[in-house]
Amino acid sequence: MIVVTAGHGGSDPGACANGFEEARFAASVRNAILYYLRSWGVVCEGDGMNENNLPLADAIALARKGKVAVEIHLNAASKPSAFGVEALASEKDKELSQALCRAVAEVTGTDLRGDGGWKSESSGQHRRLGYVQAGGIVLELEFITNKKHMKTLYDKFWVVSKAIAEVLKNHVEK
Repeated sequence: MIVVTAGHGGSDPGACANGFEEARFAASVRNAILYYLRSWGVVCEGDGMNENNLPLADAIALARKGKVAVEIHLNAASKPSAFGVEALASEKDKELSQALCRAVAEVTGTDLRGDGGWKSESSGQHRRLGYVQAGGIVLELEFITNKKHMKTLYDKFWVVSKAIAEVLKNHVEK
């Protein structure tokens, strides 16, 4: 089973910038990914419906049930020029993380951060992420603080979601 969750569940909006709220945007991407997976007959589960998503503790419990689990996020930086896609994950998910990031970058034209998109959960400001510890991948689609790159992500929202769904589908069908 594929698990797809949206970051910043419960009452946490996550980062907010340029007219976007991270939790709401992540939930929309999650919904679109699940839509594609279900339309292809792939067994999958998410952490909510519409703009709702569960708190992190529930998302972590759900992640443990999946063959693969991905949580959708948006990055933020004090520099509005920061951009790029990255996935925080354990070494065992490095290849899948890189494939997910490449899929996003191919659609949006953004840069791959880290090692081909993959970063260890202990990189930078991160030390130990509960979602990664539960076997999941934290996929940071873009920097919400970069107006130009967020517009591109927003404009290509459905294509990005389908590209992510295709990578997940192909991964579990190996």
